[in-house]
Amino acid sequence: MPINSKIPQGELSKKWTTYKSTCKLVNPANKRQLEVIVIGTGLAGASAAASLGELGYKVKTFCFQDSPRRAHSIAAQGGINAAKNYQNDGDSTYRLFYDTVKGGDYRAREANVYRLAEVSANIIDQCVAQGVPFAREYGGLLSNRSFGGTQVQRTFYAAGQTGQQLLIGAYQALERQVALGNVKQYSRHEMLDVVIIDGKCRGVIVRNLVTGELERHFGHAVLLCSGGYGNVFYLSTNAMGSNVTAAWKAHKKGAFFGNPCYTQIHPTCIPVSGDHQSKLTLMSESLRNDGRIWVPKKQNDTRKATDIPEEERDYYLERRYPAFGNLVPRDVASRAAKERCDAGYGVGSSKQAVFLDFASAIERYGKVEANKQQMSNPSREQIIAMGKEVVKEKYGNLFDMYAKITGENPYEVPMRIYPAVHYTMGGLWVDYELQTSVPGLYALGEANFSDHGANRLGASALMQGLADGYFVIPYTLGNNLADDIRTKAIPTDHPAFEEAEKAVRERIEKLMSIKGTESVESFHKRLGKIMWDKCGMARNAQGLKEAAEEIKALRKEFWNNVRIPGDINEFNPELDKANRVADFMELGELMCIDALHRSESCGGHFREEHQTEDGEALRHDEEFLYVAAWEYKGESNFELHKESLDYEVVHPTQRSYK
Repeated sequence: MPINSKIPQGELSKKWTTYKSTCKLVNPANKRQLEVIVIGTGLAGASAAASLGELGYKVKTFCFQDSPRRAHSIAAQGGINAAKNYQNDGDSTYRLFYDTVKGGDYRAREANVYRLAEVSANIIDQCVAQGVPFAREYGGLLSNRSFGGTQVQRTFYAAGQTGQQLLIGAYQALERQVALGNVKQYSRHEMLDVVIIDGKCRGVIVRNLVTGELERHFGHAVLLCSGGYGNVFYLSTNAMGSNVTAAWKAHKKGAFFGNPCYTQIHPTCIPVSGDHQSKLTLMSESLRNDGRIWVPKKQNDTRKATDIPEEERDYYLERRYPAFGNLVPRDVASRAAKERCDAGYGVGSSKQAVFLDFASAIERYGKVEANKQQMSNPSREQIIAMGKEVVKEKYGNLFDMYAKITGENPYEVPMRIYPAVHYTMGGLWVDYELQTSVPGLYALGEANFSDHGANRLGASALMQGLADGYFVIPYTLGNNLADDIRTKAIPTDHPAFEEAEKAVRERIEKLMSIKGTESVESFHKRLGKIMWDKCGMARNAQGLKEAAEEIKALRKEFWNNVRIPGDINEFNPELDKANRVADFMELGELMCIDALHRSESCGGHFREEHQTEDGEALRHDEEFLYVAAWEYKGESNFELHKESLDYEVVHPTQRSYK
């Protein structure tokens, strides 16, 4: 079946402008009759709900946390990209578009990426107007820093807590609409199925996580803004609650899943410290802006970092990629760190870490400060002290976090970092309008596959979430709802609602009736180990085939031996977790199937059989220049649909950061 991505005709740079000028509109009186459901209240969900409420739609939002402010978007640290060219360093909409397509290893849809670059500048103005406290230069202008995969400074930031500040801005906009009565917010509610009536998505079944009751909610359209699925690996930088359930339920009701094998491994995380760990902590990529990454030149060197002289250090990113140095994209930086550690140059007790060193940045900033203060002959101690103050201002909360977790002072000794699972570029397949293959069902932000190809550039997640919610969905949703203004609200005693609720209840009862001996957590951990070992930073055909079979066996064991204490009709976090892990087990198998079928390396998907002589990803454009959109056909049965990627403006070449 051919896939219709609904990309508008015409020149790339004019597609979105033309679309906005010609799409159908819904008049204000009709908007008040139309109901929209938003699942998830992170940056994509909160911005979409606030925008649609402002427009006059009747909106309901659902989040499983106790407050929308606890969405995982809050954890983003380093910044948000926008092509404003404040630095006058050559940035432009086109360059942001080009960097994003190249960074994604030519596996993203051109039209969506160009639109993202185009609306990026508006996001900053919107957030400043909301009071987001972006960092500013001495004169009051907004400050920018560099991020991986770019040679310009286009990343706006609020110290190391950009996600938190942006989410508070979106949350305030959302709460304003709640106060006005345009949005109804349901916290501690988890979506467990979508309801399809006459081929259109018309509502959801949600579970009240406090009472255990199932509820039915009607909507003319449903927006899934439920984030990514990195927790399929168990250990990841995601919040413990982050899951794939909303997207997976939609997938099982007919929504195609796009490129599930594309997982981002973030290069700067605090290394695993033991078997007891349940999550990993991210150190913002912005640290690579000023920090230098290195390992000892000697294998199995056990000396302290400060005892290793300069000439015995290998600044391997600067050596291998002179043009970008420490600012290569995440997939490249992650693989390079793995290669050094595998070759015996790793540091720390586990030998699975590399150094991220701020000594030269501290010295450089200290000298600048000394010049500012016209100090003629400052001592080294004075320079270092002033440099530390500058670094503290830029990255202080990140340094504090590292010190708390590791007990080491990163101002005095280099940080130790190692790659970890972070963002997922795959997600529900959507067209240009962000609509899935199920009419009336949309996916925004990390829940969709659309903008990042095989690898996301740092600081682009916040950009995409807010672009989708504030600036894209208000137009594209209206274009489709204009045909729905005669549809009255469908009562929730409709047979489709009853059937969906019955299926959800039966699954919950089945889970509770198993009464096995092994905890949900241990099954999740075992799944994560299979995924990381065989579908992680590097994959090969043999390992992927084994992983798919191991996951099937684990799933069978789960449904026969999981232990869930407590009851259904009460607050029961173990039951919630069991529901989510069951979905992860199905997704894990599809990820391995997708990774096996894609016999090439690109971005976050590195197949060991497909690499250049110097270990870089080797794409096969003649065979794989398409989005893999998988349709669910029953247990362990998925059908592949291909959306070919036609590049009109940027022509795929071998990616080089040298």
